[in-house]
Amino acid sequence: MATYKEINGTAVQNYAGDLPGAVDGQLWYNSTATNFKFQYGATAAAWATGNNLNTARSYLAGCGTTTAALAAGGNPETAATELYNGTNWTEVNDLQTVRRQLTAAGTQTAALAFGGNAPPGYQAVTETWNGTNWTEVNDLNTARAMLGSAGTQTAALGFGGYATGAPTVNTELWNGTNWTEVNNLNTNRYALMGAGTQTSALAIGGTPAPTGNTELWNGTNWTVVNNLNTARQAGTAAGVSNTSALFFAGYDPSPPAGGTAKTESWNGTNWTETGDLNINRRYMAGAGTQTLALGFGGGPSISAATEEFSTTTVVGAWSTGGNLNTGRNSLAGTGTQTAALAFGGNAPPITAVTESYNGSSWTEVNDLNAVKYNLSAAGTNTAALGFGGRQPSGSPSATAQTEKWNGTNWTEVNDLNQARYNLGGAGTNTAALAISGFLNTGGAPEFFAGTETWNGTNWTEVNDVNTAREFIVGAGTNTAALAFLGEASPGNTAATELWNGTNWTEVNDLNTARRQAAGAGTQTAALAFGGTSPGVQTEAWNGTNWSNQNNMNEGRPSLAGAGANNTSALAFGGQPATAKAATEEWNDPGTITKTLTTS
Repeated sequence: MATYKEINGTAVQNYAGDLPGAVDGQLWYNSTATNFKFQYGATAAAWATGNNLNTARSYLAGCGTTTAALAAGGNPETAATELYNGTNWTEVNDLQTVRRQLTAAGTQTAALAFGGNAPPGYQAVTETWNGTNWTEVNDLNTARAMLGSAGTQTAALGFGGYATGAPTVNTELWNGTNWTEVNNLNTNRYALMGAGTQTSALAIGGTPAPTGNTELWNGTNWTVVNNLNTARQAGTAAGVSNTSALFFAGYDPSPPAGGTAKTESWNGTNWTETGDLNINRRYMAGAGTQTLALGFGGGPSISAATEEFSTTTVVGAWSTGGNLNTGRNSLAGTGTQTAALAFGGNAPPITAVTESYNGSSWTEVNDLNAVKYNLSAAGTNTAALGFGGRQPSGSPSATAQTEKWNGTNWTEVNDLNQARYNLGGAGTNTAALAISGFLNTGGAPEFFAGTETWNGTNWTEVNDVNTAREFIVGAGTNTAALAFLGEASPGNTAATELWNGTNWTEVNDLNTARRQAAGAGTQTAALAFGGTSPGVQTEAWNGTNWSNQNNMNEGRPSLAGAGANNTSALAFGGQPATAKAATEEWNDPGTITKTLTTS
């Protein structure tokens, strides 16, 4: 909450609603709601999805920054090396020695890789990277794998690890030419991680029993300091000193078995939990600092996933809007945050009720001609298209029916070529897209990949999506659309695809796979929200990547959404029963309007 010193302006304006064009720090009086409102910037520490490695792997080494990182080696045993430029990974010249469970120090253009495991066993091999090639140099004194590291290509620290069948406390210094044994760690361990420099380092976590043990190196000795909040092994670290570090991922005895998303920040004295990774994993690599970090690769399922951490990720917030008059799930929605349309769904029973939203409340208007649920929509609250869906029990399950809304009435128009339900939609009532869905027309039920375009009069079949699925969500236009989430064989998917008017192209996945979600926006600025348990997840699309945002206030699947972009959206209806009528409004990321209370 801001202090009075952060209030922007000299006079409190009286306004019948939220102040248009309010800036960060501005206060006003909402005469309709009879309360004071305050707008402020909202940022959070969070991980966002980046482009994948070319070679999926775990037990790899990494170093560098979020915009210039190096990945080397890994499991399945490889010598592959890749460079990251802040957007993409590029394959470059391999290590001289194939290995996994190695570690690294330095930068993208001047790195040191050492230790590891490869037939016939533990490795002492050390290699230097000059930005183009790896060169073998003098070995470690103690061959070992799963050790920690800190420092640079010419001044590095290697410590701990697994050597000759047992964990070790051994610590060695690299001076650019040779390794020298120095004072040992206080605790034998392997699968630990390091951060910092040769004279200012941290040794974090490890095993043989997952530990939160943290030790601080001052250039001469190791000192035990405060533990991680979550004891774990096989985690990953980023940081430039022993007073500022980030630790993430790893394995701990508690669920989910096999990996964790937990992230902790070190301030020189204590560890504090911060924003979790999007994917639970262990044995990944990292680069960067406490505030700008990169995580890539990992297991237990061999992964190519890359995530970028920032302490200043812009986030938005959900606030409560007016309830629907008819609570329901599996409905359709279209329009914007302040001018939306809701129609169809399961109240129960299956309904044709249509409602219009004015930014504050819903008003019942004329019904659809046919009751249906699990349908899709395109358009606005005054010019909408409703298509596909599922009819009540006793009728053929899937329908191809299409209806057009003119702001007053629904009119039946030409059907889809393929009857289906749980499909996605995008566009307007004169230029729409029907995307994928589920077939249940009397034959064997199946996921359907078909896409159709609407020209205002007829539907035409065009190229299929790459991943056939139901509960798919669409956003955008009939020539520039985004399709994401859903249920595919064998389960929920996070897949995202772009439509260019002719073909679908797979792009970066969402962070959380789910079905029965809703969405809003365009091909370059979309929002995904709700869905299967816990049903509160919200993610924003910036044209390249999805980033986690603040959760909905009430989790629910089978809801509907409306909105013109990823900064202003509406969520309504859904399950369970307590949420069926609920409406929530999404506020501009980075500009949250807060109601002030007085005492």
